[in-house]
Amino acid sequence: MNDGQPGGTRGEPAGAIPDEGRARSGDPFDDALALVNGPVQPRVRPAAEAATVRAPHVARGAAAGEGGDSPYTPGDPYTPDDPFAPGDPFASDGPGAPGNRSGPTGPTGPTGPTGADDPPPTSAPGPRLTPAAVPWHLARDIARRAVTEPPAPLTSALGAALGRTLATPLTALTDLPSFDTSAMDGWAVAGPGPWRLDHPAGTPEAGSPPGILAGHAPTDVLLDGHAIAIATGARIPSGATAVLRSEHGEVRAPSGGGRRLYAPQPVPPGQDIRPRGQECRRGDQLLPAGALVTPAVLGLAAAAGYDELTARPRPRAEVFVLGDELLDHGLPREGRIRDALGPMLVPWLHALGVETPAARHLADDADTLYAALADSTADVVITTGGTASGPVDHVHPTLRGLGAEVLVDGVEVRPGHPMLLARLAPGRHLVGLPGNPLAAVSGLCTLAEPLLCALAGRRPAPPYRVPLAAPVHGHPHDTRLVPVAYRDDERYGLMAAPLHFHGPAMLRGIAAADALAVVPPGGAKRGNELELLELPWPAGWAPDTPTDWGASGEL
Repeated sequence: MNDGQPGGTRGEPAGAIPDEGRARSGDPFDDALALVNGPVQPRVRPAAEAATVRAPHVARGAAAGEGGDSPYTPGDPYTPDDPFAPGDPFASDGPGAPGNRSGPTGPTGPTGPTGADDPPPTSAPGPRLTPAAVPWHLARDIARRAVTEPPAPLTSALGAALGRTLATPLTALTDLPSFDTSAMDGWAVAGPGPWRLDHPAGTPEAGSPPGILAGHAPTDVLLDGHAIAIATGARIPSGATAVLRSEHGEVRAPSGGGRRLYAPQPVPPGQDIRPRGQECRRGDQLLPAGALVTPAVLGLAAAAGYDELTARPRPRAEVFVLGDELLDHGLPREGRIRDALGPMLVPWLHALGVETPAARHLADDADTLYAALADSTADVVITTGGTASGPVDHVHPTLRGLGAEVLVDGVEVRPGHPMLLARLAPGRHLVGLPGNPLAAVSGLCTLAEPLLCALAGRRPAPPYRVPLAAPVHGHPHDTRLVPVAYRDDERYGLMAAPLHFHGPAMLRGIAAADALAVVPPGGAKRGNELELLELPWPAGWAPDTPTDWGASGEL
């Protein structure tokens, strides 16, 4: 299984041949990028000329040192586990990168002048041409808009709607509260005190008079200068002007007989009475369509008179984990590794409100993948690995065989560059995730989550921004998604601390994270506010993590 990055020079279709006669820019960094990203092997240049070309990361460090606003220092290297570190085989998208989809030549062969150093022509069919990778924010927008109409809504009992989204606004079927209600235990009083304590009709005059309990509807009118005991939630009797709390009143038995209620200070009209319609009136819109049905929403709906709710069905997804090298139990051995994606992706999808059976492990076999996709009836199929063009990467050929429409083929994001989104049929989609674990998380958050939210009819969450607690390295061109944890700073308040272990094959950082920070090209400094993608579980549950993240800004 090969998860290399799609090739092709920026701004040109993959397989295009740059004009060999084009004048070089004179900038060593640009020349180095042109050599790395070019779809043909560069000509062998004289040693003196080749020696002037520096590696991109060295030039970047030097360039960064020229500007006072850069978060980098001259020569500041990428960290070893960085997804585009110089030692990373996927550091470039050029012909030397594993899984590059553009071969030595385009499908029609070289278009420039032929020289002795040019690769020999080939009669074999040319490689598949791929569209240019799209910017990260655009990819998320495409995924969200891929669903033109969510599935038809379903009406079900209240409990069955939990975790779904309202298909229609939640409108109050009654006033809330539906009658004037006591907010406290005490006495319902009429007019100014002191008050005579009444015995309701049909009760003995001896002893303390009984009060009005919740669930009882009093029929007697409370006369001016009179009071009656009342419980929290009970209906206020007609004629009452206020409720005197039990701890504020004093009952006395004067010598003339009867019982009197006294208050240390006047009781203003309306005190501790919840008036009818205080929360809403019948017909008021309580929540709009698209609101998530949470336990609190179920309570509100019940209070407003609902027995059923009309909500969008939960999206249905299947997860296909591809790779002959994967084990489902035990320790890694003999070149095989444990499958980390199956155990992670299914509960992650459940946390997003998606119905998902156990992940299926598929061998690296084109026919097996074709049959699995052809037989699936899920709204979304999520595959892991096989999104590049290596010898066992079958996702693209299978999609072509199924007549699928590819909507996104590569995203300008690290990790996770070779992710894809395709429409299998009307209302059915496939999200192809890279095989590296953190790269798969990147694809899940970039393409799968917006697609699934649209299927569920859920409104997208507004961008949430938090300042960084330490500088973050940036890719020269692409967005980065970096695991962060929330930290309280005495001066700045809540901040996002970048975590270690954020390489594309690592999960240690994301396992301790509260969110993913969206780092723009070029990086960000301490204090810069970045957009965060919060993880779909409560923040703060993660175990303690190392606190040396701010030592030098190194991740």
